[in-house]
Amino acid sequence: MTGVRVIGPAGSRADLSAGRQARGSDRGQRRRRAGFDRPRFLLFVTAATIAFLFLPIVVVVFFSFNSEHSLSVFTGFSTRWYGTLATDPTIRASLLASVEIAAVTMAVSTALGVMLAFALVRARTRATRPTEITLLLNLVAPEIVGAVSLMLLFVQVGVQLSLVTVTLGHITFSIAYVAIIVRGRLSTLNPQLEEAAMDLGATEFQSVRLVALPMLWPAILAAGLLVFVMSFDDFITSFFTSGSGTPPLPVLIYSMIKFGISPVINAIGTLMMVVSVCVAVAALGLFSVRGTGRGRRRRAVAGQEEA
Repeated sequence: MTGVRVIGPAGSRADLSAGRQARGSDRGQRRRRAGFDRPRFLLFVTAATIAFLFLPIVVVVFFSFNSEHSLSVFTGFSTRWYGTLATDPTIRASLLASVEIAAVTMAVSTALGVMLAFALVRARTRATRPTEITLLLNLVAPEIVGAVSLMLLFVQVGVQLSLVTVTLGHITFSIAYVAIIVRGRLSTLNPQLEEAAMDLGATEFQSVRLVALPMLWPAILAAGLLVFVMSFDDFITSFFTSGSGTPPLPVLIYSMIKFGISPVINAIGTLMMVVSVCVAVAALGLFSVRGTGRGRRRRAVAGQEEA
């Protein structure tokens, strides 16, 4: 029996104690490492960044409810500037024009961008790579260059600057955003799903409509909402392509600032921010509903398989 070590009760207790000490030492080392690796000023930097980003917006919203014509002293709560905003026909016309431009831009650029994304992913030709590079250049190029180019093009062709030219300008720079967003999602889809649908009797158009588009609609919706917000808030392209008629809301705000900053401008800025936030919340709500529906269907399928 030599070479066999027999551990009695005392030895077992000693081994258990040594194991506990080793585990305790490992936990202490992990805590020390975590405390050493954690940035000491992380909370301060995060709070300072959030304050830098959102404090100006809070100030604008706060003084939009000022009872007096002052942007430095808050004298009392009032909604008089929102009343002025609602009764001013010029502001209402500009707001309606901006909403119409954003809606048309979202619809047209989303449709064209989705078709362009399918062309880039499904139809691989020699022109695919140059087209992708052109889209990226459209994103990184200064917006003022594109705006001035569009203005010169419209003037040389003889097209009178108006809300139509503003809409065309917004569609021009929005197609690239839609195409790149949808292309990223489309490239992850398995083309064999569409081929299987065609093997089952569907046409090529039906396979795209019934198979690919339902899987792409979250990306399409996200791209469309992004384009709507960008078009609604855009100033540079709107400024260079708008004519002498009703200006878009950002251009109207710029013209109002020339004559002095008024609390009405704060009310307009608050309204534009509310519109942008509502669009973003609507997108998140639709995405959450989509995810909940998928989870329910997966649980239902799993329950049927178990049964």
